[in-house]
Amino acid sequence: MAGRPRNFDENEIIRKASEVFWKKGYESSSAEELLEAMNMGKGSFYLHFKGGKQELYRRSLDLFSKESLERFQHGLEKADDKIDFLKAFMMSIADSPAERRRKGCYLGNCVVQMTNLEPKLKDQAGVLLANLEQVFFKIIQEAQKLGRLKTKVQPEILAKYLINLRNGINVTARTEKDIAQLKEMIRLSLDILK
Repeated sequence: MAGRPRNFDENEIIRKASEVFWKKGYESSSAEELLEAMNMGKGSFYLHFKGGKQELYRRSLDLFSKESLERFQHGLEKADDKIDFLKAFMMSIADSPAERRRKGCYLGNCVVQMTNLEPKLKDQAGVLLANLEQVFFKIIQEAQKLGRLKTKVQPEILAKYLINLRNGINVTARTEKDIAQLKEMIRLSLDILK
């Protein structure tokens, strides 16, 4: 006998669960809160997420990363100047709504939360951040070849620097109340992109 047909958008329910994880953290997100946010019963949940909460979180990381990278790539394709776009991307963290700043970076939060709890999930988030780093690398490499960037810092190191900067901005943005100062710190850090 076949089960009930799927009558929901799986990505949409994963996005709803992601909001709970993002706001409360993995450990503090209870099964009840997740089920309520997804508007799902336990039976349906375990039918679609056989690995339970951990599988849901893993899939939320993948979906978050995929959609974020797609938005970034879409903006990059439309940008007149890729380095200016990259700078604006970094500045946008300071410009995001206070609620978003308080939550920090979804992937960065995972790295911190899962280091001792679930190292495989931490490693997964690390790989997803490395995907963004590769995009940064390509932008920098191309800009250096075209003479758009004068810096002689190796593209690999500069891409790692920018990921580290992005992670740091997300942490600082959680507590910094003076947005003008936050923006000035970001501008100062982005001076390397000349």
